[in-house]
Amino acid sequence: MGTKEDVRSRLNIADVIGEYVQLTPAGKGRLKGLCPFHKEKSPSFQVDTEQGYFYCFGCKAGGDVFSFVQRTENLSFGDALRKLAEKAGVQVEAKYGEKSSRDMYDVNAFALAYFREHLQGPALEYLKRRGLSDETIAAFELGYAPDGWDGLLKLARTRSVAERQLLEAGLLIENPENGRVYDRFRGRVMFPIRDHLGRLVGFGGRVLDDSKPKYLNTPETEAFKKGELLYGLDKARTRLKEDAELVVVEGYMDVITMHQHGFTGAVASLGTALTAEHATLLERLGVHSLVMMFDHDEAGLKATLSGLDQVLGAKFRVRATSVPSGKDPADALLAGDDAGIQHALTHGLDEAQFRVQAAVEKYGVGSADGKRKILMELLPRMQSLDPLDDRAEHMRFLACEPLGLKPEALFDWIATRSKRKSLTSTHLAAMSVTKAEEDRELALLRQLLVDPSLLAKLDGSMPWRNEAVRKVMLAAQGARSPEEILDVFRGQPEEQLLIRLMFEGRDSGTISKAHAQQYEQKVTAYAAAAVDDIQVTLSIDSMRSEVDFLKKQVVSVTPAEQLGLLKQIQELQRAIEAEKRGRRGHA
Repeated sequence: MGTKEDVRSRLNIADVIGEYVQLTPAGKGRLKGLCPFHKEKSPSFQVDTEQGYFYCFGCKAGGDVFSFVQRTENLSFGDALRKLAEKAGVQVEAKYGEKSSRDMYDVNAFALAYFREHLQGPALEYLKRRGLSDETIAAFELGYAPDGWDGLLKLARTRSVAERQLLEAGLLIENPENGRVYDRFRGRVMFPIRDHLGRLVGFGGRVLDDSKPKYLNTPETEAFKKGELLYGLDKARTRLKEDAELVVVEGYMDVITMHQHGFTGAVASLGTALTAEHATLLERLGVHSLVMMFDHDEAGLKATLSGLDQVLGAKFRVRATSVPSGKDPADALLAGDDAGIQHALTHGLDEAQFRVQAAVEKYGVGSADGKRKILMELLPRMQSLDPLDDRAEHMRFLACEPLGLKPEALFDWIATRSKRKSLTSTHLAAMSVTKAEEDRELALLRQLLVDPSLLAKLDGSMPWRNEAVRKVMLAAQGARSPEEILDVFRGQPEEQLLIRLMFEGRDSGTISKAHAQQYEQKVTAYAAAAVDDIQVTLSIDSMRSEVDFLKKQVVSVTPAEQLGLLKQIQELQRAIEAEKRGRRGHA
């Protein structure tokens, strides 16, 4: 058996790296090129052929031929060693269990050739009806397992492939009563399943009629562990350097059709939710973002939530989306809706938005009990107090708006959650936004109804506590009169609130017609001043809340982090004083 040094001695590091980087001479025994590990315009990456090492003067990456392949291909050392050993023609010692896995790869390759040979006929017609091209069918190595109980078994006997190997690979089934063995896959379109390294680990099969089960996968084997596999990842991973975002869809045909239409980041789990093993693998491959795209129905939404639950511990940006037409991705693309797929991928909800929206729709915010259930459902994701976990912080912020809660109060409750067995009405009331805060927002809305052009005075960053105010502020953009705003909410619950505020804003009492114009001028002038005053008050309230929130964080972080928080507190306090001085200057 060969060793690491045997592999190294048979390979020229420049030849290996030259397959990834365009190298040019840079002196005796040295070559240079653009670094593959960071973006640069002038070459700072060098290869020393005599020493057998590479080094980048820009990003400081360096190592031997094994570490280069590890970094470039996102492989473990063992996988990099085996890849280079195969290239060098050296056989290295297999780890425990690896030999049997290699045997299964060979047996699966034997079965794949059999399935590919029988693709002609109804199976090929089915794939063509689904819009697949000859190139795509070949690229994904699609085949067909013909009807009959022992077609593969008979061929294996003529090729000296042992029944035991076929059984271990899950290609045969043994009847426990009489010991008879027969083909597992019969009358099915066959989808070869490869791992992220491209090794053929198993198959998925789909029937051409309505018989059950519709899909059948290879059972768990030494090589096939469906909780660790993603269909299409061997192809999708080649684009990770350009765009480390994977699209997780439901089925094999969804993956294949999306790749054919240029959406080459598509993968599918094998009938499972995403697992911790998936997360570990994807993180090692350099994946940064996941888009979960499932059918637009109740089952699809549940599948999406289930998938999101499994990747919480991984450092991914997760978005959930569905095809606007309600079709699955394959059918949408077959119908020519490429734009719909692109729109869905661009406009999906992120994890925090999706979770909050789903909980609000499920329980409603019209009662204390509904709010309590929403918080308890969101709690597992919100309770991370790690200052670097921006997704948990974002979810807490999003939950406060529809529930009418103060962010700092919610943070306090979460921080002490382990001491409580439930969320009481008292806790909920204590976290709720005070009436004074909502009254100020309503007062601001009242003045804007007097003169909608004053909307331009707002900076657009106001975190509205009152849900009705938030809706109206969004709808009022560009309005020229109170009537235009009112028309948007005709027949809706907000209509009565707007009518009341409009009357309160122009309570003229019993003034005469002669003084009506003068009164309108005074009201409009007052509204402009009131908008300035109320916005300053709301801004000060917001900054004070943030100061209180930061003060509570100071006691639970490291000394180095405390300095950063204290600096933020000082800046906020100076901003509060500046707002106060500005108010006094306009008084």
